[in-house]
Amino acid sequence: MSLLQSVVLGIVQGLTEFLPISSSAHLRIVPAIFGWEDPGAQFTAIIQLGTMAAVVIYFWRDLRDVTTTWFRSLTQPRLRSELNARMGWYLIIGTIPIVIFGFLFRHQIENGARSLYLMGTTLIVFGLILGAADYLGSKKRPVESVNRKDAIVVGLAQALALIPGVSRSGATITAGLIMGLDREAAARFAFLLSIPAILLSGLFELSKEIGSGSGSSDWGAIIVATIVSFVVGYASIAFLLKWLARHTLYIFVVYRVVVGVIILVLAGAGAIS
Repeated sequence: MSLLQSVVLGIVQGLTEFLPISSSAHLRIVPAIFGWEDPGAQFTAIIQLGTMAAVVIYFWRDLRDVTTTWFRSLTQPRLRSELNARMGWYLIIGTIPIVIFGFLFRHQIENGARSLYLMGTTLIVFGLILGAADYLGSKKRPVESVNRKDAIVVGLAQALALIPGVSRSGATITAGLIMGLDREAAARFAFLLSIPAILLSGLFELSKEIGSGSGSSDWGAIIVATIVSFVVGYASIAFLLKWLARHTLYIFVVYRVVVGVIILVLAGAGAIS
């Protein structure tokens, strides 16, 4: 992988991880359009550590308060009703589904789920579902109202993001909107919930690559792509939260449908593979 390719893929990862348009699909589609080799699910998972670092830094105060209050609540029952203590449990509960399904279907994710036809279809279908949720959701509940039921529903939605093209942020924001959260609350909870999932996935793939001892990976390209994804990812978080404060999600719905149709047409015509 050349330096240019690693920079481009890092930008793609940073832009698409938090926007509801699917980073895994774009990291498969962009190389296909330029005639590059598919970087693979392992490369995708590792450079996601860059965007994970971006969300950790952006929400550093929230994470600090949640972590410290949750740990203190284990020995101080009076703190267990506080939002930060409950949020700690909600993040744990919401992460369980993707851990289970990610382990059970790890081989399909790395191989069979790399189909362009699958990605084009999921971009369209789940884009339309996102649009319906944004239109029909009450959008009245702030992030302070998140409860255990929300954590379970959003956590199950996050597990769907194991299918390339679904989008982790798209699925979790959709689920939050369906549960009545306002757009910014749905996005904030989705971003916080992404941290343990991305961390576990990235470290798992990183340990596999290091443990294999094959020396097949271009670590320079991986490091560059990870750094670039961190910088661009941080900017993407700030942009999306500001956008959702005043706008709908329809622009992303239109984008997903258009890109999905283009991918299906190009793949069907044999222009990309």
